[in-house]
Amino acid sequence: MPADSPQKPPAQVSAAPPARAPAPHAAAPHATTVRTPLGFVVDEESSIRHFVSLILQGTGVDTMEFADGNAFRKARATSAPDIVFLNVDLDAQDAVLSIEALGQSGYTGAVQLISNRGSAVLENIKLAGEQQKLKMLPVLKKPFETSAIQKILGELKLGHPPTVAARINLSDALKNNWIEFWFQPKIDIRRKQLAGAEAFARARHPQHGVLSPGSFMPGADEADLTALGELALVSALKAGLNFAKLGVNLPIAVNIAMAALVKLPVSDIVRTHRPEVKGWPGLIIDLTEEQVVTEIKLASELTTKFKPHHVRLAIDDFGRGYASLMKLKELPFAEMKLDRAFVVDCGTDKVNAPICKTVIDLAHSFGALAVGIGLEKASDVMALVSMGCDLGQGFLLGQPMPEDRFVALLKQRAQVRATANMGHAPAAAVAAAQRA
Repeated sequence: MPADSPQKPPAQVSAAPPARAPAPHAAAPHATTVRTPLGFVVDEESSIRHFVSLILQGTGVDTMEFADGNAFRKARATSAPDIVFLNVDLDAQDAVLSIEALGQSGYTGAVQLISNRGSAVLENIKLAGEQQKLKMLPVLKKPFETSAIQKILGELKLGHPPTVAARINLSDALKNNWIEFWFQPKIDIRRKQLAGAEAFARARHPQHGVLSPGSFMPGADEADLTALGELALVSALKAGLNFAKLGVNLPIAVNIAMAALVKLPVSDIVRTHRPEVKGWPGLIIDLTEEQVVTEIKLASELTTKFKPHHVRLAIDDFGRGYASLMKLKELPFAEMKLDRAFVVDCGTDKVNAPICKTVIDLAHSFGALAVGIGLEKASDVMALVSMGCDLGQGFLLGQPMPEDRFVALLKQRAQVRATANMGHAPAAAVAAAQRA
C-alpha cells in the first residue's frame, strides 16, 4: 500500500465544538485516555476559519470557530482552549478587547495573531498581550501555508506526536492488531465541496507510537499484503457506515496491490460489510499506474466483476506511462490520479503544467475523473482548476487523520452548514486560497 503524502457569515459562533468526551483513537486497542487539545479560531472570513480548523482537526486538535470577537469572548467564559488563533482585521479594537478579556481571565494557553495588517499594528497588539502576561506567539501574516500551522502545533506539542523512524514488520503489526486506517479528505476543487476520502494504513505501536507505512511496508510478503488489503476493505466499509450515520455518503478509496486484489474475495467482503444506506456511493480501489500498464486486461476483468457491488478501480500515480495508454480505446477506471511529481509547481512549471493538462484531458476522454494529489500550494490548486481537474488531495486541503478526527470534522462541517445555511460543506482551503 503506497505511503501518503491538508459569503460572509453572520457575526455568531459558526460551529459548536465537537464532542470532547471520547479520547483520540478510542477504537484502537492500545489507545490510552488523554484529553484532546482544543483550539479557538476567530476570523470574520469563514474560509480562513475553516482552513485553520481543518489543519487543527487533522493534527488532533478539536476546534471551535467564531466569526467575531464578541462570540469568542462569550464562549471563552465556559471553555478553556489550548491555543487561540485571533485575526486582527481593520477594526483592531475588537482584537484588543479579546486580548484584554483573555488576560483578565488568567488564560494560560497560547495566542496566535493572524492578519494581513501592517507589522506595526500587529506588534502593538502582541505587546498588549504580553503586558497582560499572555503567551503571545510570533505574528502569522496572511496568506500562510499549512506547514506554518503544523509547525506551531509541533512546537507547542499539541495534537498527534510526530512520527518516528522506527522499523517493524507488517506481520507483527497485523498479528498484534496495531493497524488502523486514517482518512484524508478528497475535495471537489471546482465546487469547493468534500467529495470523498482515502484510507491510509498506520501502525499504532505500544512503544513507538503511530508509524507511517514507510516503517512497516518495506519487505512485506504477499500474504501480509493480502491480509492488509482485506483489512483495508473491511475498515473502509465500516467507516463508510459511520459517515453515513452523520448523513454524509462518501466514496472511500483504498490502496491494494494487484497481486493481493486478485486473491481477495472482494464481492463477499462487500456483501458482508457494506453500509445498507440509501445512495451508498461504493468503494474505489487504487492501483498504481505501473501495475495497470502491465495488467490492463486483468484490470478490465476486475472492473466488470466488481461493478455489481459498487466497487470501482482508479489509477494512482498516473502520468509517467500515459503515452502507452493513450492508444487504448477505453480504460475502465473511475479516477485517474495525477502523479504528485507533475502536480508540484504545476501552476508555474512550464514542463509539469502541459503534462497535467494532457493527463486531465485523457482522463475525461475515458469518462474518468481527474484527481490532483500531493497538493500543498494554493497556486497549484488554482492551476488545476483552470485545467479542468475534478478533485484534489493534499495537505493544503486536509491531511490524513484518524477516523474519530474525521468524524469530528464531518460533525463540525454539518454544524457550520446548519448555522450558516450554506447548503454544502465547503472545501475551506481552496476558498482560502482564492482569497489569498
